Amino acid sequence: MSNAPAHFQTLARVLAWGLLAALVVVTAAPIGLRPETALPVSAERFGAFALLGFLFACGYPRRRLAVLALTVAAAGLLELSQLVQPTRHGRGADFLVKAAGGGFGWLAAQVFASILARILARLRLARPTARAGRV
Repeated sequence: MSNAPAHFQTLARVLAWGLLAALVVVTAAPIGLRPETALPVSAERFGAFALLGFLFACGYPRRRLAVLALTVAAAGLLELSQLVQPTRHGRGADFLVKAAGGGFGWLAAQVFASILARILARLRLARPTARAGRV
């Protein structure tokens, strides 16, 4: 992802931190205020943390292990924070779903970065040939 344009990394960082803040608010809110979708709750958790892991990995491509640790730590801390809230409940199974989602998103970003690097390398190799043909 280090080959990605700087504005892409900046956008990914802003979105990642915004999503993390939203997850904190949603987790801290009473259960009745939690947004719901038509998806199963485990799919919502997995998807939210997959997106979080993906965005952080895209935003901080040179800090791969730190990003993975941050995503898993966020999942754990958010679950632990629910233990002190009367209307919420932190569960180990929920943590595992969130951590798996974060890991999946992180891995997807690594695959995306690899594919992007190959595409950019091919484009760089194709440019001199295209210019030479025009001269």
